Amino acid sequence: MSRTVLKTDLFGTVSRIERGSDIRILRDISTAPVWTRWIARRLMLREARALGALESLPSCPKLLRQGRNTLERSFVPGEPMYVAKPVDPAFYRQAKRLLFRMHRLSVSHNDLAKEPNILVTPDGKPAFIDFQLARHAPRRGRLFRILAREDLRHLLKHKRYYRADALTAREKAILATPSPLSRVYMRTLKPVYNFVTRKLLGWADREGAGDRGAIR
Repeated sequence: MSRTVLKTDLFGTVSRIERGSDIRILRDISTAPVWTRWIARRLMLREARALGALESLPSCPKLLRQGRNTLERSFVPGEPMYVAKPVDPAFYRQAKRLLFRMHRLSVSHNDLAKEPNILVTPDGKPAFIDFQLARHAPRRGRLFRILAREDLRHLLKHKRYYRADALTAREKAILATPSPLSRVYMRTLKPVYNFVTRKLLGWADREGAGDRGAIR
């Protein structure tokens, strides 16, 4: 067995575990500082609930095992979007279909603004990873609908960056109208988040950054 540490931060350690042809991703929150471990556990539980709900969905990790401090999920092969730079309009059509299927299973991802969370698989198809911030909401109420629309808007922002010429009129309209929740977050909570994580803690969690690209 070989183990490669992919990321260590305030919420624990993520490693790639290889046992012959069996490759999986291990999240271990026991390495998180005591003062952030309760947050790490909540995030891990959110990920477990989301992955459990998405068990039938292809192109997403599968939940393999969960303990008090650990979560194991399947490895999804592919390159993060910022490396693969997909320009084929078919990729974005497939990504939208995958997103809509995820929403029909009552899961919003809530972190698709980060390019490392969208993979381009070896056959050129999209895959989503990193469900720590995901929300499983079986009733799919108003908040879920807002979050689902924000998922779509973030996906379209990536399409605008790589293939702006392929955007439809409807997609342009969605991009031009972020939700009130998003506007409030960007004006109030996002600056505070950036200050605390980057200035006080020295933790870079940048959208599209390469430091998370290896975690699949």
